Amino acid sequence: MAAIGIPGIAPELEAELALGMQKVESLLLSHIQGDYPLVEETSRHLVAAGGKRLRPLLTLLASHYGDKNRFGIIESAVVCELTHVATLYHDDVMDEARLRRSVESANSRWGNTVAILTGDYLFAKVSALLADIGPEAVRLQASTFERLVIGQIMETQGPQNGEDALEHYLQVVADKTGSLIAASARFGAMVSGAPDEIKETLTVFGEKIGIAFQLADDIIDIASDSHQSGKTPGTDLREGVPTLVTLNLMKSTRSEDKKLQKLVSAPIKDEA
Repeated sequence: MAAIGIPGIAPELEAELALGMQKVESLLLSHIQGDYPLVEETSRHLVAAGGKRLRPLLTLLASHYGDKNRFGIIESAVVCELTHVATLYHDDVMDEARLRRSVESANSRWGNTVAILTGDYLFAKVSALLADIGPEAVRLQASTFERLVIGQIMETQGPQNGEDALEHYLQVVADKTGSLIAASARFGAMVSGAPDEIKETLTVFGEKIGIAFQLADDIIDIASDSHQSGKTPGTDLREGVPTLVTLNLMKSTRSEDKKLQKLVSAPIKDEA
């Protein structure tokens, strides 16, 4: 049975999670099947490419605070992963990315229109699962999706006059990344029937984990190459999108940082 990769985890829990993740993977692949070969091919493209599966794993973990065998837990885990994958199709179009999960991005392979519509198709498949789980799940997904979109718009717009750039960035990260990871934990607790205080605590925990995850990802975007990260590096730098790294650089008063500050203060066109 595949290892989960959590240091110090009890063998019994690891075995349960591994079995649960196998069920998630099976439903993930079967649920995106369709009658149109191209739609199925484009939908499977990033799902089959792998990924960390952090969000569904967190859903399964959180379900252990209630009845982990309830209907809807595996389905909720798939909702979280499919939502994440759908946003990747859209993100890659916006970023003009060439790589994702160490494979050619959908927009590079099939063009922007097909990539966008594939993301939309996956959101439709998510809606079908949510309808089976119940209205509370639909409400959670709706509020999460709202935050995802707002976070992306805020990032695109940038901080307004008088707004602290670091506070703006952290709010973007909380909405764009933290919200879905928070929802992943909340889904597991909610569907399993965990107590309200546990549900709220896990939601806060998930958001903080999501923010930390995005901070690390922003560093990886600058410090690693495509072979290490599996995606197009330097996307934020090229687009002039501020991250924690560049915001801290711009606050520096050291003379040796002046040249670098000038370089990153605007979108970088030269990939060299």
